[in-house]
Amino acid sequence: MRKLLNNGVAIFLVFVIVILIVPLPTAVLDFMFMFNITLSFVILLMTMYIKETLDLSIFPSLMLITTLLRLSLNVSSTRLILTEGGSAGKVIETFGNFVIQGDPVVGFVIFFIIVFVNFFVINKGSERVAEVSARFTLDAMPGKQMAIDADLNSGLIDEQQAKERRAKIQREADFYGAMDGATKFVKGDAIASIVITLINFIGGVIIGMVSGGMDFATVLTTYTIATIGDGLVSQVPSLLIAVATGLIVTRSSSEDNLIGDIARQMLGYPVALAIGGTAVLAMALIPGSPKAQIFLISGTLYVLAFILNRTRREAALVAEGGGAGIDLEEPMPEMLNEAEYYKNIDNVYTLLGVDPITMEFGYSLIPHVDESSGGSFIDRIVMFRKQFASEYGVVVPTVRMVDNGLLNPNQYVIKIKGEEVGRGEVLVDYYLALDPGNVIDEIDGIDTVEPAYGIPSKWITEDLRETAEVYGYTVIDPLSVIVTHMSEIVKRHIHEVLTRQDIMALLENVSRQNKAIVDDVVPGLVSVGDLQKILSNLLREGVPVKDMESILETLSDYAPSVKDTDLLTEYCRQKLRRTITRQYVMGNVIKVVTVDQEIEQAIMNSLKKGEHGTYMAMEPDKVQRIVGSLIDDINAIKDIVPVPIVLTSPIVRIYLKKMLDQFNPNIVVLSFSEIDPTVQIQALANVQI
Repeated sequence: MRKLLNNGVAIFLVFVIVILIVPLPTAVLDFMFMFNITLSFVILLMTMYIKETLDLSIFPSLMLITTLLRLSLNVSSTRLILTEGGSAGKVIETFGNFVIQGDPVVGFVIFFIIVFVNFFVINKGSERVAEVSARFTLDAMPGKQMAIDADLNSGLIDEQQAKERRAKIQREADFYGAMDGATKFVKGDAIASIVITLINFIGGVIIGMVSGGMDFATVLTTYTIATIGDGLVSQVPSLLIAVATGLIVTRSSSEDNLIGDIARQMLGYPVALAIGGTAVLAMALIPGSPKAQIFLISGTLYVLAFILNRTRREAALVAEGGGAGIDLEEPMPEMLNEAEYYKNIDNVYTLLGVDPITMEFGYSLIPHVDESSGGSFIDRIVMFRKQFASEYGVVVPTVRMVDNGLLNPNQYVIKIKGEEVGRGEVLVDYYLALDPGNVIDEIDGIDTVEPAYGIPSKWITEDLRETAEVYGYTVIDPLSVIVTHMSEIVKRHIHEVLTRQDIMALLENVSRQNKAIVDDVVPGLVSVGDLQKILSNLLREGVPVKDMESILETLSDYAPSVKDTDLLTEYCRQKLRRTITRQYVMGNVIKVVTVDQEIEQAIMNSLKKGEHGTYMAMEPDKVQRIVGSLIDDINAIKDIVPVPIVLTSPIVRIYLKKMLDQFNPNIVVLSFSEIDPTVQIQALANVQI
């Protein structure tokens, strides 16, 4: 079929050139005229349905072919008009009679108006747009090439994608360059049409008077109909092609075609439609105005505005309910003058707040996280919030998601209270293959590091997914990479976003089952602020606070005599020993590194009491020796235990943990009182100095 089409185009071009010389019968000429009009109309419709200009990159060649076809038909029709006494077929006669309507002057006026609109309005504007687009496209080529090279070097795209992007840039430059020249064809065609029209009329009148044997009135009528009909048969396709040219050179790249964009954008402002309906309705007050037509147009605009406004409200309600607390960024109201907006001091105050958790995305990730674009990121966060609340007893606050044009297209940033705490980059069309350490063979891919745990990984294409799983890789999709990274960040920083309002909500929840314990502790024994510090201390070290009743009971026992929140936290940890043990036990055995009694004694001897509690004051060199020895022992057993655990006495646990946090915050420090008695303790090393 394709081979037949290619040969058919070649034969058609030869035929178009031949009819410049060889006369055509009127029946064939009528067919060619109708074919020309149909072809031009189809091309116009095609320009409406493409999404970007390169979807119809053959358009400049189509302009040349259709222009050559019109000129060839013009020459053939002129030959018939001058040799057959003004008879050039049914199509020309029908067009001439329809437009003239018995008045040749009106026919000529209509014809020249169409030529003027085609030549000076549509074609002139299209020619200018094509010229500017060609120049801007060529000027932007170096910057686009540099952007492609940068993406290739950073691993965002592979060599094949880079070649495709470079080819597309070159095609765009070639297209607009060709369009700049092709618009001259339509311009020349309009001029040729005027010249041929004058030749048909003047030559026909002379031939009819000299050799036709007709009177002047008959000659004038005959050749006027033929001249106007021939001109219109040529100008109607020319006008359609000129409009198609204007549409394609003014078409911007979009996710939808022209018709879809017009429907979405023109009907996206119901207020404008309502105001327009009011303005049209006001015209009915003018005496003599066509009231029926005005009422029809105004009513249509009002109905459209009402339907669109109701649809937008329903969509907003659905989005609000489906977001489950996820706050998507709303666009700032359009303002003619930003300075005028911020003259109102209340508007300035809107800039001062910070969100507990914010995620910023590059533009390539927006479709994957935006619910309106089919993204499932919000649903994943909702499920994570449910799981986190069930496991840790705390509700994750609202996650605000915004786009950030300053980020790389595939980057995302996680912020806690307005400050960046995590950043990652994913390839949206790839899968992440994690190496758990026991893969049987290597797989081709883009080397990277998993952002949440720092595991060596590779970005692989979808066709390698099954192979990677067979080799022993753990394969996850890009959205799961982002969600996992976000969840780990939240776990590490949940104590920072725990507010007093959250504490009140937790207490209210406990009051439903045990109101007495809440009334006994808060605020009589422990203030809301101190309770916030205690819960934050627990969450900082990954201890769930789901068992709030046990925590409050512990505070009820010790708070009357102990005011130090750090010590109260230690008592709460001991109360929650089963919860803590469950996190680290393996087969009823917990493997630990113990601390020598000399180190514990050195820590106890360095404790000092101050106004705000007890603190450790130890010589830096001694701290360095203790930490160095401990880290060496931990590194020696890191292949045996997944999480390093240091076991010490209850009285020094908190101070040893604070000391180690300055060097390695991932080391878990437990006391003997925090381990369930039913669990066996296996000491793998003993730290000494």
